[in-house]
Amino acid sequence: HVQLVESGGGSVQAGWSLRLSCDVSGFTNSRKFVGWFHQAPGKEREEVAGINSSGGLYYADSVKDRCNISLDKDKTTLYLQMSSLKPEDTAMYYCAARSRPGVVPPLAESSYNIWGQGPQVPVS
Repeated sequence: HVQLVESGGGSVQAGWSLRLSCDVSGFTNSRKFVGWFHQAPGKEREEVAGINSSGGLYYADSVKDRCNISLDKDKTTLYLQMSSLKPEDTAMYYCAARSRPGVVPPLAESSYNIWGQGPQVPVS
């Protein structure tokens, strides 16, 4: 049973930067399909960024100028670097992965079948 473990969450002030990490080493497939989603209080979970199995990077329009998604060279850790944080970025941030084959959109929640617990990121 593969698990995703996020780290790096916590309270930050508006304008700050933050990097979230997610341990994806449980997936032995080198062609990882992974992503980040967030869920603000009282709202539905929404996409932030994704990496498809070919290494293509995808970003939601709302964050593409402030976020960077990446995998380390060993593809064991997924990162989400966020800058110029705003109070409206306050949310739970979830790491997600897909363990099934198939060509699916990297920014669709339905594309993923494994989810982390989600660190909270309050921005004040």
